[in-house]
Amino acid sequence: MPKVMELDKVVVWDGNMAACQAMRQAQIDVVAAYPITPSTPIVQNYGTFVSNGYIDGEFLLVESEHAAMSACVGAAAAGGRVATATSSQGFALMVEVLYQASGMRLPIVLNLVNRALASPLNIHGDHSDMYLGRDAGWINLCAMNPQDAYDLNLLAFKIAEDMRVRIPVIVNQDGFLCSHTAQNVRPLSDEQAYAFIGEYKEKNSLFNFEHPATYGAQAEEEWHYEHKAQLHNALMRSQAVIEEAFSAFKALTNREHKVVETYDMDDAEVAIFALGTTAESARVAAKTARKNGIKAGVVSVKVFRPFPYALVGEALKHTKAVGIMDKSLPAGAMGALFNEVGAALYQVPDSAHPVLSNYIYGLGERDITQVDLVEIFRELDANAKAGKLTHPTQQFIGLRGPKMSFY
Repeated sequence: MPKVMELDKVVVWDGNMAACQAMRQAQIDVVAAYPITPSTPIVQNYGTFVSNGYIDGEFLLVESEHAAMSACVGAAAAGGRVATATSSQGFALMVEVLYQASGMRLPIVLNLVNRALASPLNIHGDHSDMYLGRDAGWINLCAMNPQDAYDLNLLAFKIAEDMRVRIPVIVNQDGFLCSHTAQNVRPLSDEQAYAFIGEYKEKNSLFNFEHPATYGAQAEEEWHYEHKAQLHNALMRSQAVIEEAFSAFKALTNREHKVVETYDMDDAEVAIFALGTTAESARVAAKTARKNGIKAGVVSVKVFRPFPYALVGEALKHTKAVGIMDKSLPAGAMGALFNEVGAALYQVPDSAHPVLSNYIYGLGERDITQVDLVEIFRELDANAKAGKLTHPTQQFIGLRGPKMSFY
């Protein structure tokens, strides 16, 4: 039996420690990993927990991130609870195997500590890797702080392993801003955490010789389409299970997580839509904007996939102007998040369709400051009063040299 770790009611953890402590409490059967900055401490600390007898499971150090996810696929198909962690270029190397995991409906949990993609090489955080994997068929959860990183990991196992879902889950957190920033975290006891997740339930295990199963079979035009449509259907319907898990977690901890998080939106005329740590920064800026007479609010999502179109549209439908913050290079298009939010708003019946602006920011972790965010609220307020764009649709915030804007 693994040793129990006695934890204080309030601890000081960064996002990486919060994530690996939740993984430890899940009593994972197999973690296969190839460390990469800034996610390295997750697997490094996890390995220490294994060595010190706190985990009764296998910890595999492999030769690459591609091999790490391949090992996870094999272990999950064999019938084990499985997880790993990565970032940036490592995640890019995993992408081929991500599609295998989701297509096989294997409930793997992946901690993705968000970091810029090369070239040029950059070890700091933006959302390039998150967006790279958004269409790989995985549920995507987004943490704003270390407490979220802990909570969402426990929830990830519960959601992924639910027999109504059986889809792998990525838990995203901002590199360094969350992963290496220490804050107060309120963990559950080992017993409470494991009881919340529950015992692992096998489905189509390769080691169940009485009910043989096949993984990785070939399906050409006769059936490939149906398999992909089934995965999409399961992803879209998983929102109900996610909300159910969030409710159960609130009942246990009194901590509430929502698919769509809103701040000061009851009377908001303008809003910033942002992911991760930026959402918390935007809330501070919204307070300042309100002192200046601007009815400002903030909307974010804890669930990026399946994208909650109806809930996002409902949260923003009474606004007059919305600024959508994309922390990733759009590479010749509008930002990915801009397109998602725009689609959500145009599906809302009787919506006034607010004026939408796309702000590209923070590439390679360029600072987004309170001055920047308050100025964005001022621009949105000008749009709201004019009933149209008063500046280009897409702008690059904090860029040195001539101001870059498009569309």
